[in-house]
Order: sequence, then structure tokens, then C-alpha cells
Amino acid sequence: MLLTIVATLVVAIPQWTLQTSGTTARLRGVSAVNDRVAWASGSSSTVLRTEDGGATWKKLTVTSDKLDFRDIDAIDERTAYLLAIGNGEASRIYKTTDAGLTWTLQFKNTEQQAFYDAMSFWDANHGIVIGDSIAREFCILITENGGSTWKRVPKESLPAALPSEGAFAASGTNIAVWGRSNAWIATGGAAKSRVLRTSDRGRTWKVVDTPLKAGASAGIFSIDFRDTRHGVIVGGDYAKESEAVDNLAVTHDGGVTWLLRKGLSGYRSVVAYVPHGFVKTKRIIAVGPNGTDYSSDDGETWKRDDAPGFDTASFIRSARDSTVGWAAGKDGAIGRLSISW
Repeated sequence: MLLTIVATLVVAIPQWTLQTSGTTARLRGVSAVNDRVAWASGSSSTVLRTEDGGATWKKLTVTSDKLDFRDIDAIDERTAYLLAIGNGEASRIYKTTDAGLTWTLQFKNTEQQAFYDAMSFWDANHGIVIGDSIAREFCILITENGGSTWKRVPKESLPAALPSEGAFAASGTNIAVWGRSNAWIATGGAAKSRVLRTSDRGRTWKVVDTPLKAGASAGIFSIDFRDTRHGVIVGGDYAKESEAVDNLAVTHDGGVTWLLRKGLSGYRSVVAYVPHGFVKTKRIIAVGPNGTDYSSDDGETWKRDDAPGFDTASFIRSARDSTVGWAAGKDGAIGRLSISW
């Protein structure tokens, strides 16, 4: 007798809890460490930290200078890197190792035309920063010693940039890293939207065109990978938040080719594979100022989630029975995200 078993797929739906940040600054950086500790950063020199799961957020003092902290990357509960954006000396990197009590200035840009946008870290010692191009040359910084020194990747190791090509400083997620040496950088603002990739921790690079819409206010705003082969890019035109035209693509070959997909419900500034424990799954969340979209099949189909809009998001990668993360955006908005499995 043939027995037919019909399995029902139970989809884990994101659940959002809005929290009180205590600030009205626009928050474009967030980094989740565990279900208790997370960091956030934004305009007007704003840096926040919670150690009680977001029930309270404490404002930290980094410097008396007025800066725009667009990206923050936490290594652990006490260690975090902070990126300020802007031309010339406004672009800086700070680091704390005492939970934000004190901060060390590691890098202050001295090139007036340089403008750094986002950063990411393979581990506590190895990190990478992307900036807008200057005279058709990409500005990429690498550290191999925990930020004690930041060295610019030689132009001979990089492909030529397109006119006006750079990275949008919208969510701190223009760079995806994986393992010990792989990284991908998403670009925009030019005639084409492209992805740079390296497999040797920034020593050599290749670049490929993508099918995402491009232009002065359009391109790729966020990139993420769940392993060395499967990745996703999102974006659009930040001047047209409700428009979702050619703003989503996936790759199954490590970023060599990108396949256009549909299903987002607006411009999206951040995308992330949803982790379950220490493993990234095929589930993806894409967030933008006008809302959130959710995929459970590697980006093939999408559903709009009944959630508020944010600029950036970050997940922890250690919860076993549930996934925890935070999203942040304008007017000091912060939301805690949980997904039960």
C-alpha cells in the first residue's frame, strides 16, 4: 500500500517590538551581539548601547566633535568599531574595548575628496572599509591588526571605478564578508550597479555588472551572503521610496553572475539572511524606510511584513530556539526583531 504523507511548511514570521531609544537622531548603524547587548549609531554624534535586550538604551560619548556615525560593528559585548562619514577629516574610525566608556581614534581621513561609507569585519583583527571613488580609483581600507593601522588597497590591485561610482552610506551594509577571506562590495551612484569581490582578504579584486537599476540616487544599497556561493543584493532609488523597479538580485555562484528577481514593495536599504543558531538560512529580510519584505525561499518569492520602516538591521548568530535582531531608522526608531522556529 502506498502511503502518501503531506508535509506542511511552517513559516517563521518576524515579530517586531518597538523600543524607546531616547533620541530623535536618525540611526543608520546597528550591530547586535546577543539577545541582551546591541549597539546603534547615527547623526549628531549619536552612539547607543543596550545591555538589557533593548529595555533601556544608554547614550555614549565618543568625541566633542559633531559627526555622523553611519556604521557600527560590534565584535563582542565590550568591543566595537565606529565609522563617521563625510569629506576630509569627517571620515573617521573609532574603537572601544570597554563597552563604550572610552574610544580611541584609529583613523582620520586626510584626503579632502575621500568619503568613507561602510565597514565590516571578518574577525576582531581583520576588517575592511569602503569609500567613494576618487578619479576613477576605489578607496578601500584594510586592517590586519585590530585597527591599529588602516592601509589603503593599492590601485594596481583594484579594477577601475566608473565615474561617480561609490557606496551609499545608508545602512552600513555595503560590504558582506564570509569565512576568513571572502568579501563582496556593492556599489551605486554610477551608470551601472556593480559588485566587487575578493577571496584573499582584499589583496586582489574582480568586479561584475549587476542588473539592478543605476543612477545618481540609485544602485545597490545592501549585500549579504549566506555562504561562499549564495548572496543577495537590494536597493533601488532612495528618492523614490515606494518604487520597486529592478532592485533585487541573487547569485548562486559567489557573485560571478547576478539574477534579477521581483517581489520587494519599495526601495530597500538593508538586506540580511536570517540566521538560525550559527547558520544562515534561506530566509531573508529586506528593510527600507517604507516597510519590510520577507522571503523564505532564498529570495525567489517575497511577502510584505506588517512592520514599520527602518534604515538598517542586524541579527545575532547564537540563538538556538529563536532569532533575535534589531533594526533602526529615522527619529531614533529602534525595533527588536524575533523569529521563533
